Amino acid sequence: MDKKNCLVTGGTGFIGSHLVARLLKDGHKVRVLYKHSAKSLSQLKNHKNLLMLKMDVSIYSKKLEDCFRGIDWVFHLAGKTKSSSSIKDSSDYHRVNVNGTLYVLEASRKAKVKKFLYAASSACYGEADIFPTPETAAVNPQYPYALTKYLGELYALSWGKIYKIPVISLRLFDIYGTPVNKFGSFGPLLSIFMAQKLKGIPLTVAGDGRQRRDFTFVSDVVEAFLVAAKSKISNEVFNVGSGETHTINEMVKFIGGKVTYIPKQFDKRDCNFADISKIKKMLGWEPKVSFLDGMRKVMEAKGKMGKGREK
Repeated sequence: MDKKNCLVTGGTGFIGSHLVARLLKDGHKVRVLYKHSAKSLSQLKNHKNLLMLKMDVSIYSKKLEDCFRGIDWVFHLAGKTKSSSSIKDSSDYHRVNVNGTLYVLEASRKAKVKKFLYAASSACYGEADIFPTPETAAVNPQYPYALTKYLGELYALSWGKIYKIPVISLRLFDIYGTPVNKFGSFGPLLSIFMAQKLKGIPLTVAGDGRQRRDFTFVSDVVEAFLVAAKSKISNEVFNVGSGETHTINEMVKFIGGKVTYIPKQFDKRDCNFADISKIKKMLGWEPKVSFLDGMRKVMEAKGKMGKGREK
C-alpha cells in the first residue's frame, strides 16, 4: 500500500497515541497536533517520520492551515471528553468540540485532503431503546459533551457533501486498553479504576455495577480508523464496538480488590451496545480482541506499572 502523509489531532490522547504508533509502524509519515503534554509519545519523539506540532485547533490561524499542507489522511480525535465537566463548562466544550472541528475541516478543505476521519461518540444515542443499537437509531444526546460531539459529526458530514471531502465518522463505544508507555492511559473508565487500584484504595462504582457496556479494545479501534481511511467509501457513519456487552462488575472483578458503590451520577444508561453489522458489511472490519483477552493484557500492563507501588 502507498505510504500516506497523515495528520492526527489529539495524537497524544489515549486513542491518538495508539493510532500514531500504528501509523508509524506501517511506514506512514505522521504530523501530530497536540495542546498539552506529549509524554504519551515520548518513546517515539525521535522517529524520523514523526512531526510534533503544539497547536490549539479551536483557534483558527494561518499557522493551523499550514499544518495541513500536503496531508492525505486527517484523523480528527482532538476534543474534550468528560460528560460531567461538560455540564459546568458547556461553552468551552462547544468551542473545542464544535468550533475546533469546523476549523480542522476548513484547513482540510483548503489543503484538499484525500480522507477525513472523525472520532464521534456513542453518547449521541443517549439512553437508547434498541439493543444492539444501529446507526439509524434516534439521536438523543443527554449532556453538552454528547451534543457537541454530534454537532461535530454533522459538520464533518455536511462539509463532506458540500465541499466533496471524503468523510467517515466512527461512533466509538466504551474504549479501553493498555497504555502506549508509562505516561499513557488505560481508557476513560478503566483509568479511574486502575489509578484507585495502584493507590490501594477501593474501586468506586456508580450504581450497582450491573450496567452493561460495550468494552472495545483500543487496537481494534485503531484498526477501524485505518480500514476506514483506506476504503473508497465516504460520507458514512459507522458504529465501532466489540459486538458484545459486559457489566462494570465484571471489569472490577478482573481488577480485584475492595469496591465501593455510590449512587449513579451522570451516566444513567443501563446498557450501551453497538450494532456493528454495518461496518462489518461495508468495510469488512470486525473486532479481534475479546473482553477476556483485553483485560488480561490490561492486567499484565498494570503489573509492570505497579511493581513496587502496591503494598
